[in-house]
Amino acid sequence: MLASCEGEVKVVEVPNIPEIEIGDNLFINPDSAIIASKAEELDNKFKRLVKLTGFNGTVLYAEKGKVVFQKAYGYKNIRSKKEELMTSDAFQLASVSKMFSAMAIMILKNDGKLEYDIDIRNYLPNFPYEDVTIRMLMTHRAGLPRYMSLAHDKWSNKKIPMNNDDMLDLFVEHVPDSYFAADNGFHYCNTNYAILANIVEEISGKHFETFVDERIFKPLGMNDSFVYNMRGDTVVPLYIEEGVSGFYKKGWRWREMTNEYLNGVMGDKNIYTSVGDLYKYDRALDNFTLLPDSIISESFMSGSPKYWKRKNNYGFGWRVKEDRDSTVFHFGWWKGFRTFYIRDMKYQKTLIVLTNKDKGPGSAHLWNIIKADTLPLGRTCEIK
Repeated sequence: MLASCEGEVKVVEVPNIPEIEIGDNLFINPDSAIIASKAEELDNKFKRLVKLTGFNGTVLYAEKGKVVFQKAYGYKNIRSKKEELMTSDAFQLASVSKMFSAMAIMILKNDGKLEYDIDIRNYLPNFPYEDVTIRMLMTHRAGLPRYMSLAHDKWSNKKIPMNNDDMLDLFVEHVPDSYFAADNGFHYCNTNYAILANIVEEISGKHFETFVDERIFKPLGMNDSFVYNMRGDTVVPLYIEEGVSGFYKKGWRWREMTNEYLNGVMGDKNIYTSVGDLYKYDRALDNFTLLPDSIISESFMSGSPKYWKRKNNYGFGWRVKEDRDSTVFHFGWWKGFRTFYIRDMKYQKTLIVLTNKDKGPGSAHLWNIIKADTLPLGRTCEIK
C-alpha cells in the first residue's frame, strides 16, 4: 500500500485493513501524533520547571486553533499540599485583566456609546485632569499619577475596602501632580485601567463586573470566570474565598496571601479565570465572536509613536512586541499570583500560564516555547 503525504510517497505495511465504504480513498490525519509528541515535550519542560523553580500552576499551549497541551501542576494550597490544582481552577489574572477592561470599552465603542478621542470629562464630569482621552488611558499615555500611591497616603482606614468611586473621589479631592501632560509620553500605570472601569459603569449604567459577565464571559461560555470585588463589604475580608488563593514565601514557609483594601478597585486587575476560559477568549479574538475585525485589530496596534524608545509598545490592553512580527502579550503580578499570556498571531501560537505563587519561572522559558518551530498541523495524508 502506498501512502502519499504532501507529495511524499512511502510504502506502508498495514495488515488486515477492514473494508470501509466511504469512497475510493481513505484519508488519515497525522496531527494526533504531532500533537502527542509536542505535548510530551512541553510536559517534560514544565516538570523540569517544577524541580528547578518550584513552578505551581496551570498551562495551556495551542497552535493553529488546536489545543496541543493543557495540564495542571501542584496544589491549590501550596502550604498543605492537599488539594491538587485542576485546569478548570480560576486564578487572579493581575494585569492580564487589563485586556478585558479594554474589551469592555471596545464593546461600548461598537455599540456607538463612546468615542476614543474626546476628553473623558464628557463621561466623568468631575475628573480633575484636562485633555485625557480614552485612547490615552488604554495606551498608557495619559500621564496620570498612581492611584495606589495616592491611596497609601490618603485612604486612612485600610480595613475598609476602597472601590473605583472612592478612588476617583481621592483624585478629585487631592489632584496629585501628573507625570506629564496628556499624550506627552508613555507611563504604564494601573490608574488608567481603573478609570476605564469607571467609564464602563458610567456609560453602561451597570456595575463593571456585571457588564463584563453579560457581554464577555457569558457569550463565550467562560463559566470559570468572574470579576472579584468587595461591593457591599464594609470590612475587608481576611482572605479571598473565591478562586485559587495566592501564596508568598516568608522565611522557609509558604503563606496564604491575605486580602487588602485595594482589591476593591477593578479594571486594572481582579479578573479570575482558568486557562481553558482564557483560551475561549483567545479564540474569540481570532473568530471575531464579540466584535468585528475593524474594532479588534486596533487592540494590537502600537499606541505610541514609532520613534518611541522602549523595546515593546502598547495597544489596547496588550503589549506589542517589537522584535517579533505580529506578537502581543501581557504578564501580571499581584499578591501571590503571576500570569503570562502570549499570542503569536503570525504563526497562530498561544501560550497561557497561570500561577499562584509570587515567585516562579522567568518569562524567558515561555518565550522559548513560542520561538520554537511551528508545528506542521493541518496536513492530510491520502492512502491509495
